[in-house]
Amino acid sequence: MRHAFVAAGLLAAALGACVERKPATVAFSTEEAAFIKKGGTGIITGHAFRTKASGVVVNAAGQVVRLIPATGFARERFANLYGRGKYIPHAAYPREDAVDPAYSDYSRTTKAEANGRFVFHNVAPGTYYLTTQVIWGDEAAFSREGGSVYDTVTLTGKETEPVHVILSGN
Repeated sequence: MRHAFVAAGLLAAALGACVERKPATVAFSTEEAAFIKKGGTGIITGHAFRTKASGVVVNAAGQVVRLIPATGFARERFANLYGRGKYIPHAAYPREDAVDPAYSDYSRTTKAEANGRFVFHNVAPGTYYLTTQVIWGDEAAFSREGGSVYDTVTLTGKETEPVHVILSGN
């Protein structure tokens, strides 16, 4: 009986931690996001990881990394989700995420390697959000440790070297 109360308390706490996203006030614009579909010469390299309280580094091994054009829609979306930070714990992910399907059509993805490193080639000039998850713990658990991280990057089209980005939530 005591275990049932503890489990119910943990479930209530986890559900209470979920973020209720504010309704979108900016519509997604394919015209504003179109620059991601243009060819470019830019290269973005990066490393995605989180550092546990113990000091152990956990890489985003095998996680999908998203490159998203920094449109008005995306700026509002990231502000509503992350607030002033660049990290959101897994337990605080929004319960529902109904978004214009074109939003994902106007993004690019790659997978992080085992060491958390990733690369995007042929990136057009523009400002982008880069985001991924760094999570660990029991996959069958209701809530896992870690969460989602992001950062921004701007390519001018004049870069002669890859632009390197660290996704750590800091």
